[in-house]
Amino acid sequence: MRKILRVSGEDRVGFLQGLVSNDVARAPCWAAMLTPQGKYLADFLILPDDDSLLLDVDARLADDLMRRLSMYRLRAAVELAETPLQVTRGTGPAPAGAIPDPRHPALGWRLYGENAGDDGTDWDAIRVAHIIPETLIELIPNETYILEAGFERLHGVDFRKGCYVGQEVTARMRHKTQLRKGLVGVGVEGEAPAGTPILTENGREAGVLYTRSGGRGIAHLRFDRMAGPLTAGDAAIVATDKPASPAL
Repeated sequence: MRKILRVSGEDRVGFLQGLVSNDVARAPCWAAMLTPQGKYLADFLILPDDDSLLLDVDARLADDLMRRLSMYRLRAAVELAETPLQVTRGTGPAPAGAIPDPRHPALGWRLYGENAGDDGTDWDAIRVAHIIPETLIELIPNETYILEAGFERLHGVDFRKGCYVGQEVTARMRHKTQLRKGLVGVGVEGEAPAGTPILTENGREAGVLYTRSGGRGIAHLRFDRMAGPLTAGDAAIVATDKPASPAL
């Protein structure tokens, strides 16, 4: 379930620009709000709407996101409100007024209006095939680093837009270090629920299994422990897809 928040007022672009990971001036876009330590708090789509910006966010994070935005508002000429808008999404022919999902072409389109729903697409299968994280599954508040979750590859972070909360840590991870872990596509044979730890042959922790679709899944893995036999509960795990290079 989604909630659509509205950010209006003459300072709306500059206000959000100093808070989120992507360039608000290029909306529609996908972005995240981070802690000062660079950890994920919430992700959302940002959409232009006449003289406002809409934030399409998971309903479970909406109240906390609104509280944090209100905390940062201070003297900015900005108004924040929850809207009654709903979102419909699909992967077939796009209806009039729909926008393409900015994360990946396979995610199809989104339409905002009075109705909610989708066209019956198997969204988990798409996400697993393209290693696309989901709110509160692979994206965990106060824990996830967005570069490990593929935000650069999925157009969710801009390194040229200037400062925002958590920007320094995010930029340092990109420019001064090599990522040692992140989301990976895996083969799964056997039963293991989301959140099951993945272990190496000698019992060392290698990561965590998250979304599964058929015999494939998304896992957060240490790259130096991907090779060799891996298990998650009663399931055998085989790392099949390293994260693709970021789309430039």
